[in-house]
Amino acid sequence: MRRIQTDIETANWMKPHRVVQRDDLANEWSPELFYLVISRNGTDIDFVRQIFKKGVRNLGWIADHPNLVDGDIIAPTKALSGHPVLYREVDMHHGFQITNRCNSWCLMCSQPPTKSDDQWMIEEVLDTVKAIRKMPNVIGLSGGEPLLEPRGLKEIVNQINLKSSETHIEVLTNGRLLSKPDIEETIFDRKISNVSWLVPLYGHADFLHDYIVQSYGAFEETIKGLLVLQKNCQPIQLRIVLTKPVLENLVPLCHFIGKNLPFVREVAIIGCEPIGFALANRDICELRIEDWSETILSAVNELERHNLTSILMNIPLCLLPRRLWQYAHRSISDWKNSYVDECRGCLERESCSGLFSWHEKGWKPGKLIPIMEEK
Repeated sequence: MRRIQTDIETANWMKPHRVVQRDDLANEWSPELFYLVISRNGTDIDFVRQIFKKGVRNLGWIADHPNLVDGDIIAPTKALSGHPVLYREVDMHHGFQITNRCNSWCLMCSQPPTKSDDQWMIEEVLDTVKAIRKMPNVIGLSGGEPLLEPRGLKEIVNQINLKSSETHIEVLTNGRLLSKPDIEETIFDRKISNVSWLVPLYGHADFLHDYIVQSYGAFEETIKGLLVLQKNCQPIQLRIVLTKPVLENLVPLCHFIGKNLPFVREVAIIGCEPIGFALANRDICELRIEDWSETILSAVNELERHNLTSILMNIPLCLLPRRLWQYAHRSISDWKNSYVDECRGCLERESCSGLFSWHEKGWKPGKLIPIMEEK
């Protein structure tokens, strides 16, 4: 999560606040929300303090900052690490984490789970959604494992639908808990709309998938969960994060998907993020993608043979055969995204995912070569 270092004064620490221009406050104000007025001088601060003295308690001020834009949603904190930025209108990708806990321990997990009680995260997401001024086209919900909080997940989905019937929701889940009837009933007690489910699958046999997620029985639970989603007419994107054991079985896995899970909407093949548990399992997670380009091409061909759509994510274009460029997406979230010196002058930079910003502490996914010829 990105943070911002700047001065803030408020009576409501940790509550999501919408950042607002002083002149726009009257038009945007609601008694149910919290606001931070952008302060550029002492007059702006005095303006806020005078309103506060008159009994308006859902108001504070925030010192102007180069990375601050009105419409941002910030949770003011007294921590030295800065104030978390929960939402930015100007971002390309928008997502919320509803829990840090998980029932899997994936070898390449970029967000290692914790066991602490984090019920507060659900309330923070609900408050943030309420504070959004302009709802985006897509919002992602993830964890940890969001199905560990089925009621909270359902409440957040309902809140987003209430705020905007046009916003699509993508739930990133391992799907395992949907195999439990009580959780299926909680999520699908009535038809839900505008939701897609992003579910990882790492092998065509139980021992392959269970090894990657480090949980015995996970493969069987995931398959049952996918069948529950199918029964409830839910759109599904299968996700395959590339590690060495997965790449060694990628084509058979895609064949398994085509033969046994033809109802999925699409299959995303995803480059490994060089952070979290991946750093501890570097021997299987650090790859030169170009060394596996023929395997990836064969996997995409296998999916096409079964009329399934392929998506390539988190992989720079220069590491892929041109035949695969049409499937590649600019998938890395804005605040995680960076380009390096090798990208200068590349004709395809604007279409390329680039790199995760922390690649310097981890690794690059291969030898980057700027593309100097038109498609």
